[in-house]
Amino acid sequence: MRIPPFARYRPLMRMTAVFVLGMIVGCVVYNGVFHLSYNELWLNNQELQLQLHQNEEDIKTLKKYSKRQTVIKEIKVRAEDSDKGPDEASLKVMLQKLGDELEVLRGRDVFNIDEYSKMTRIMLNQKVYTVREKEYTVQVKTMLVMEGVLQVWVQIRMHVPA
Repeated sequence: MRIPPFARYRPLMRMTAVFVLGMIVGCVVYNGVFHLSYNELWLNNQELQLQLHQNEEDIKTLKKYSKRQTVIKEIKVRAEDSDKGPDEASLKVMLQKLGDELEVLRGRDVFNIDEYSKMTRIMLNQKVYTVREKEYTVQVKTMLVMEGVLQVWVQIRMHVPA
């Protein structure tokens, strides 16, 4: 029995190896593109969930306090840009938690905002939140009430234990 020479099959084996490597590289590239687009979609969904939650609360408040003009009807929490801040997904969760904590100010009189701002600063100053297994510290920078909308600017940083 004779063994055929492998020299005849060498080009076929090269082409097969190149084809299989091309399939593997193609799968890796496709998987990377898929995960990038899915991550973008997930972040967009988180943002829309936050907006939906805020809008539902605003609708309840506007219905409840439609006759009164001097109350806080809406609360908007904004985060200042920080180099040691959370990633985008964690930031959205943090803003939602802060909005839920500031919900006690909804419906309060705007003329007594100085009392509420002191209370809010004491309540939230250097408070530590745990989001996605990381700890963040919140510091209230500015509070502004205009036309029934309370806008709160906060600075969020990674928590450094003392």
